[in-house]
Amino acid sequence: MGAEALTVEVAFALPSKQRIVALRVPEGTTARQAVALADLPTLFPDVPGETFAQAPLGIFGKALREPDTHLLRDGDRVEVYRPLAIDPKAARLERAKRQASAPKR
Repeated sequence: MGAEALTVEVAFALPSKQRIVALRVPEGTTARQAVALADLPTLFPDVPGETFAQAPLGIFGKALREPDTHLLRDGDRVEVYRPLAIDPKAARLERAKRQASAPKR
């Protein structure tokens, strides 16, 4: 008897474009392997290919600690997380500075 095939999705989004790629993968496929099979660099040519090979991954909003070894289950949606444009702490600090210097009403 052969290995079972799983149906999974790989999702990636930019502010202006989102894609979810449905895949049939063999049982034993890891989250990182599914991302490679989704061929996201072709769908997002403006994003460097290494972004997808190294990006943090999650399943249904829960970050994976070891995406290179995490085995997928039928129905999983692998999410590829983009690097943050600005550190959240730095963003809060900038907002606080702007609010402090804004004229009081």
